[in-house]
Formats: sequence, C-alpha cells, structure tokens
Amino acid sequence: MRRIFLTAAVAALLPALAHAQSYRAINKLTVVPLGGSTFEVIEQRGEGARGIWCAAAEYAERRLGASGRVYIREGRGPSRSVQGRKGVVFTTNAASLSQGPSQSVIVSTSRVGAGLPIAHAIQFCRDNIGRDDDILERN
Repeated sequence: MRRIFLTAAVAALLPALAHAQSYRAINKLTVVPLGGSTFEVIEQRGEGARGIWCAAAEYAERRLGASGRVYIREGRGPSRSVQGRKGVVFTTNAASLSQGPSQSVIVSTSRVGAGLPIAHAIQFCRDNIGRDDDILERN
C-alpha cells in the first residue's frame, strides 16, 4: 500500500519538479527540460510562433550548447509539464522525431519535424528589443 502511495506521490510531483528546473527565456516564456535534448516551451502572454521559436532556440543554444537545428517533436497542444497550459515540445536530436525532419519555410508550431537553424530562430528574439530593460542584462 505504501509503495502505491509513494509511486502516486512521485508521479504527481514530477511536473512540479520539472517546472522548478525550468528556464526563463529572454521573452519570459518558460522552457521546461524533458530529458536529454528534448524540452517544452510553455505558451503564455499571447506569444505567437516567433516567440516560441525564440525561446526554443535560446534554450538550445544557452542550456544545451547546441548550434545546429531545433525541431518540433510534438506540435502545439496540451502541455506535458504544466497542467492546463499549452506547449510545444522541441528537440535538437533529429533521430528522435516520429517523422523525418524538414526545413521550415513557414514559422509554425504545429508541424512535427519542422526545423530551423538555431542561429535563424534566435533572430526572432530581436522582436523583444525595447520591450523591457532586462534584455540588455542577458548578454
């Protein structure tokens, strides 16, 4: 009985623990690591696709040390890590995609396998220049 209770308690705490280790991108979107090269950008404050790609690219570059491409692993939908929210799951590992990777011409958050070079997607963060003073502190 204790084992069942403990397992249920740990399962209930996992999203909270993941959120506690989250990263706050320059545009204030929350990025939650899901393990390895996979992470989720939590949608908030009406940020569109460009803002979500910005947060994904910043996390991939700054936290994962990646410099290649970032891909959508799971399109926009219910968050895996924050109950009641929407999110997009990204990866820097093309081999982990359920569909083959593709180059994206349209900035979307729904097409699994769509990928952008990190250096390209990080340019979407420039949309935030002038929004707040803290952008100057993030160098």
